[in-house]
Amino acid sequence: MVTAPLVISNAKARALILSGNGLCEAENVRGPDAAARWIAKLGYVQIDTIRIIERAHHHILFSRHNTYRPKHLERLQAKAPVLFEHWTHDASLIPLEHYPHWHHRFAHTKKQLSAWKENFGDMRVIKTVRAHIEEHGASKARDFAHLGGRTGPWWGWGPAKAALEFLWRSGELAVLRRDGFEKIYDLAARAVPEHLRATKPSRAETQDWACREALKRLGAATPKMLADFWGHASILDATRWIENERKAGRLIDVVLEGAQDKRDIAAVARPDIESMLATLPAAPSRLRALSPFDPVLRDRSRSERIFGFNYRIEIFVPEPKRKFGYYVFPLLEGDRFVGRIDMKADRDRDRLAVKALWLEPGLSLSKARQAKLERELERQARLAGVRDIVLPTSARKS
Repeated sequence: MVTAPLVISNAKARALILSGNGLCEAENVRGPDAAARWIAKLGYVQIDTIRIIERAHHHILFSRHNTYRPKHLERLQAKAPVLFEHWTHDASLIPLEHYPHWHHRFAHTKKQLSAWKENFGDMRVIKTVRAHIEEHGASKARDFAHLGGRTGPWWGWGPAKAALEFLWRSGELAVLRRDGFEKIYDLAARAVPEHLRATKPSRAETQDWACREALKRLGAATPKMLADFWGHASILDATRWIENERKAGRLIDVVLEGAQDKRDIAAVARPDIESMLATLPAAPSRLRALSPFDPVLRDRSRSERIFGFNYRIEIFVPEPKRKFGYYVFPLLEGDRFVGRIDMKADRDRDRLAVKALWLEPGLSLSKARQAKLERELERQARLAGVRDIVLPTSARKS
């Protein structure tokens, strides 16, 4: 007998997503330990260079903990290693315990050595870079300026920078930390505990881990959601994993109800999903400006179908074609996205300048919402390290 999928109401679907992304929890841990806790819960935190208010990784952590400051992550990375930097869907900080599951990505990069040869030809530069770090220890790209500047075809890098990136992505080097946003590299043998370097799961074990850990954080997911989470499995791999888990009775079919006028999402979840849904905490009623790179919005299709919120970052869109702006922050109030705001820290003038505010159709800037917005702007100013807040004369609706 075929069992009908469990239908998860839109309100519960929103709660499931927000809770899985750490946006509903009480803030009872402070300092560097809090940063480590949030990264472990999320699975990783994306790193980005753009600093409109603060860089994405800092902003993501700050959205989940009022007392977070960038110095907390810096202190955390300065201690005995608990994080490593590598790629998921983009450059990310990842709990060090997950390091063994990146060995397959390292091996894949090594197979791409032919691309490096095609671009730079001379393999001696890789040997020179490796030998320098072996002898002198932690190094930056600028330490190899004598090997050539930004002349290479790989992302506009010179041969030395490309060699550093190749050695890092293939696992021979590790990124210890960043100075500003400049990577500091060292040998993985010195930076990563030996037992993690020696533990090399099979590809099947890594795919199982990737799907299992992704589902733990997503709550309910499609094959594509599982495949995209870490970047270790293909959609076909995730589909096969789901089939095996379903046959073993470890998964059930569910339907996440879409927002008004949006399509539902057919997905899978663990059999205890109903009890999980019954105990989900409510999202705080306050208003929060999230990073454009916040994990809750990484899956743009999911956020549009479940929250009814169509969000795109427009940094790569030519200015005349932008609908909103270069770097616009989504606004989350309770369990709903209520708008977006264009704001920037003007550190030279010691102020947070708000250029424009757009509320979602049908919403207004009531006194209560305006009070919430003002409190949030004060928080953003503290994160940016500026004193004053300059507001636009009026809000705009989309």
